[in-house]
Amino acid sequence: MAATLVSRGVAVIAPLALVPVTLADLGPDLYGLWGAVTAVTAMAAFADLGLGNGLMTRLAPCYATGDWRRARRYVSSAYLLLTALAGGAVVVLWSVSGLVPWTALFHAGPAVGAEARPIALACLTAFLVNVPLSLVVRVQFAYQQVAQSNLWQAVGGLLSVPLVLLAVRADLPPAGVIAASVAGPPLTNLLTSCWVYGRRLPRLRPSVRMVDWHVARELFGLSGLFLVLTVVMSVASNVDALVIAHRLDLADVTDFTVTARLFAQLGLLISLVNVPLWPANGEALARGELDWVRRTTRQMTILSTTVAVVLGGVLVVTGAPLLALWAGVRLDGAGWLLAGLAGWWILLATVSPCFMVQNAAGVVRPQLLGWAAFVVVSVPLKWYGAQRWGVAAVPFAGIVAYLLTVVPGALRGYRAAVSRAADGTDRERKSHDDA
Repeated sequence: MAATLVSRGVAVIAPLALVPVTLADLGPDLYGLWGAVTAVTAMAAFADLGLGNGLMTRLAPCYATGDWRRARRYVSSAYLLLTALAGGAVVVLWSVSGLVPWTALFHAGPAVGAEARPIALACLTAFLVNVPLSLVVRVQFAYQQVAQSNLWQAVGGLLSVPLVLLAVRADLPPAGVIAASVAGPPLTNLLTSCWVYGRRLPRLRPSVRMVDWHVARELFGLSGLFLVLTVVMSVASNVDALVIAHRLDLADVTDFTVTARLFAQLGLLISLVNVPLWPANGEALARGELDWVRRTTRQMTILSTTVAVVLGGVLVVTGAPLLALWAGVRLDGAGWLLAGLAGWWILLATVSPCFMVQNAAGVVRPQLLGWAAFVVVSVPLKWYGAQRWGVAAVPFAGIVAYLLTVVPGALRGYRAAVSRAADGTDRERKSHDDA
């Protein structure tokens, strides 16, 4: 646990350390453009077709039963599908990039419009290359290698620092500096893959000979729901920068993006607390340990919420002077924006343990309905709020919409997941008694 906390601490500090460097080098308009492009890449999180989430869900029972052969089939099939997908997407991206109205898409002014295309290509290419490479993280989590995975991701965070500093020192154009920043994750996952499949878990090494199309169809069956859920969640969670860009301007996007990036580190810590529950719940559900699942969910809800409240409160109190000192950003009405972002992450932290049970059980529909309703409700609220009250209204609009839509779906889905597992356990016991 100590190693995990240290690694996550490094992963939090490294990107924050780069903000003043990149903001000073790019300027507020280009940094805002980068923030808008990043929002689009985050929305494209569905590019793995939900296979990453589906793979982790299917690998957890394999780990519980020691079925290495089936697990390797899952891993090999997922890698083949995503490598082909990502390679094709990169070719298409570069082929049609000259036809896309990048300047209009990101509402970029004439001063930075010429940089829209190269910045978009740098970010999107790095993102697509990382799609198959990031599967290694799912494999590590499914096989309870959480601490090792976090250490490798910390290496990735550190790797970006010298790359960006060298790019700035070499006076590279804006797209070059941004490319150096986004190169860290794919390079890290490539190195991690070599270590995991070469030394740590060689029995799961992907192989074309182990690709099984029946297994691939099974993965797609579950992954299809995760895909739709990921699309909806990605749009819902990353539309803020685009709303602000179109209702206000890129300078406001910079203010929001820098502040949101500070609070995003709180999101990383929330993930540190909750994401390991996914494979752990999958293993427990496979063993029929429902009391453990219920007890752990209650305990982790309290822990996750407490972590978010304490750290969110610290950021609300210290956020304004910290932003001024750290990134030179001075916000009008900063307290409201800080409070809204803190409230958003506290809400997500409270609900997250329920989602981990649903994901482990493959219960996706209640989440999907909740998040789809969230998009419908939140986007108009954020659009109106940004125009009426400014940037600070955006996270509060998200909180209201989340309480009305996602929270009811989360509670319903949690009950459905536990009920399904209980029914399966009862059937298994009855079959055993009859035998």
